[in-house]
Amino acid sequence: STYPESGEPMDTIFISLHDTPPIPVCQNFMVPKKEISMFPDMGKWKRSQAYADYMGFILTLNEGVKGKKLTCEYKVSETIEKLLVLLGTLDRWIDETPPEDQPSRFGNKAYRTWYAKLDQEAEGLVAAVIPEDKAAAAPEIAVYLKEAVGNSTRIDYGTGHEAAFAIFLCCLCKIGALRVDDQLAIIFKVFDRYLVVMRKLQKTYRMEPAGSQGVWGLDDFQFLPFIWGSSQFVDHPTLEPKHFVDEKVVNENHHDYMFLECIKFINEMKTGPFAEHSNQLWNISAVPTWSKVNQGLIRMYKAECLEKFPVIQHFKFGSLISIQPVKP
Repeated sequence: STYPESGEPMDTIFISLHDTPPIPVCQNFMVPKKEISMFPDMGKWKRSQAYADYMGFILTLNEGVKGKKLTCEYKVSETIEKLLVLLGTLDRWIDETPPEDQPSRFGNKAYRTWYAKLDQEAEGLVAAVIPEDKAAAAPEIAVYLKEAVGNSTRIDYGTGHEAAFAIFLCCLCKIGALRVDDQLAIIFKVFDRYLVVMRKLQKTYRMEPAGSQGVWGLDDFQFLPFIWGSSQFVDHPTLEPKHFVDEKVVNENHHDYMFLECIKFINEMKTGPFAEHSNQLWNISAVPTWSKVNQGLIRMYKAECLEKFPVIQHFKFGSLISIQPVKP
C-alpha cells in the first residue's frame, strides 16, 4: 500500500521488514548539525530525504493506529521494553529534582539541573536501547533524545521538541532496532509514555510553550498525538468529533484514546470556557467526521510546524536524517 499523499510505499521506512539490517554496519554515523540557517534554506528541507522520511514515518504510524484503542493487543518487543525503561529513568529524575523556590512563576531553574543529567547520560541511555552491532550510532541518535525534552536555556517546550522525539524513534527504525511490527507499540506504549513524562516536565518546571500561537494554536505543547489520536477514532461507531468537548466523554474514554488524553490535560491546565482557551480545537469539534479531522490536522501540521522557519531552523541533520535531496 502507499501513502495517501506521497504515493510512496508504506514500508520504505521500516526497511527491516525482512530481518535484513537496513543500515550497513560500516555506515559512517555523524553527530547531527543544523543546516537550515536562513529562510531560503527551507526549500532544501522540503526537498530533503529527511523530510520524506519524517513525513513517511508520521503517515505510516497514522495508518497503523487507524480505528485502534490504546488498550488493544499488540506485540511488545525487547527494544520497546528498553525504551520504556529509558523514559522511566527520565521520569524518576524529575522526582529526584524538585522545583526550586524562585520569584518568577514560569521556567523553574531546576529544569536545567534535570536537563544537565540527561545531557550527560543520553549516549549511555541510547546505547542501552540499540543492538550492540549498531553501538556506533548512539552519539548520532542521542542528539535527538536531548532535543526532544525542551530547551534548557529558555526552559520551554514545543512542537519542534516533540518532532525530535519522533525523529529519535524514526532513527531507531532506520538502524533496525524497531521493526514494522512494532508500529502500535511505538505509539501506544512509547510515545504515550513520552507524553506522560513531557506533561510532568511541563507541570513540574512550569515550562513555557515554545513559539506558541496562544489561543490560535492547536495546543501549547503537542501536535502529533492529535493527528494519531484522531486516526484512532476513524469509523468509531458512536463517538464523533463533537463529543470531545464533553468532559464526561473525555473522563470515560481517555484511557482508550490519545486525543482525549490531550483534551483531559488541557482541561486540567486551563480555566474558563473551552471555546476561548482552545479555539482551534473547538472549531475542530464542528468537523463532521474523524477522517476529515485527521486529514485536516496533517495539512495543518505541515503548514504550521514543518513549513515554519522558526521551528525548522533548530532541526539537526546527520547520516540517518539526511539533508541530501531525495533521490529521483
